[in-house]
Amino acid sequence: MDVLLTEEQEMVRDSARSFLGAECTPALVRRMEADPLGYDPGLWAKAAELGWPGISLPEAYGGSGLPLVYLGLILQEAGRALAPLPLHSTVTAALTLAEAGSAAQRQALLPDVVAGRTILTWAFAEADARQDPAAIRMTARAEGDSFVLDGTKMFVDNFRAAQFCLVVCRTAPASAATTGLSLFLVDTAAAGITETPLVTTAKDRQSEVAFRDVRIPASSLLGPLHQGWPIAERMLDRGCILLSAQMLGAARRDVEMAVEYSKMREAFGQPIGAFQSIQHMCADMIIGIDGGDLLTFEALWKMDEGLPFQVEVSQAKAFCNEKCLAAVRNAQIIHGGIGFMMDLDLHLWYRRVAAWSMRLGTTHEHRARVAAALIDHPGQVILGRPLPA
Repeated sequence: MDVLLTEEQEMVRDSARSFLGAECTPALVRRMEADPLGYDPGLWAKAAELGWPGISLPEAYGGSGLPLVYLGLILQEAGRALAPLPLHSTVTAALTLAEAGSAAQRQALLPDVVAGRTILTWAFAEADARQDPAAIRMTARAEGDSFVLDGTKMFVDNFRAAQFCLVVCRTAPASAATTGLSLFLVDTAAAGITETPLVTTAKDRQSEVAFRDVRIPASSLLGPLHQGWPIAERMLDRGCILLSAQMLGAARRDVEMAVEYSKMREAFGQPIGAFQSIQHMCADMIIGIDGGDLLTFEALWKMDEGLPFQVEVSQAKAFCNEKCLAAVRNAQIIHGGIGFMMDLDLHLWYRRVAAWSMRLGTTHEHRARVAAALIDHPGQVILGRPLPA
């Protein structure tokens, strides 16, 4: 892996930063926090014109077919600007649809996703919010040429704005051969669905979605029946690493504002940035974000190369959860008392990083996953000993 961006990647990053710098102001972000849909349709249309929803989708459906690293760069800049766009939820679901959807499902939806006409989301978490197949209690039972869905999903991003949602359901008891999970593509306007907005730290649009006798056609099934966990797991991993990129963009911008403030704010006759304690704090913040960058883009690169990536995804998310949150907390400390006031724009970045650090797996969950990969497979990795030649 080359840790430096190519000229083309730098161009993609810089153009996204320039576009969002002109189009997405903190005032717009605040307005969207009070908006029922939570996103600006005009900004979304312009993002679609730039090709963002389809940047990593197949060219056969109008996408650009670029590696996920490019999508990571776009989401990093979206996080930096706190862009009120349903981009993360849409691309996470669309990439899963491109991977595992039927030809009819892909042809019906992906061109409209690329054009910005269709917004997607996905629903996995329930009352037990762990990313574990055992946590799924929502059921889908077969009835003739239909499935009937019953259960409740939590923390569903942009459900109110989306036209379709990928829903993970239990279709059979877990066994030695299968987890008994299946994925379904559900119209968000289907009868029997009730959406309740959740009040979140980030003030974004997440919902509790109840499904009561929701009847959908059998053609809504995504992938093989009862064997949907591998597809769902890859969807969660892609969503997780793209969220890490978004979190890093927001944290880096927050730190930049703190560094600039430390150069301007004076105490005892000199800028507070002249004090060694502040200098060390700023250095630690930048080092943490740079480390998160390396881990996140290593995981994206491994996905693009078709290499095993699960451990790298969990390394990145666990690291970003801690380091990005520490960075935005320290940024508030550097600002002093004003840093904790909601009216200060800095608070917008803090709230989002704090919320994103708890989504798609906590630090504990991801560290447990890394530990399982290292410890629970005797003979593959022996801690404390050199690998065999």
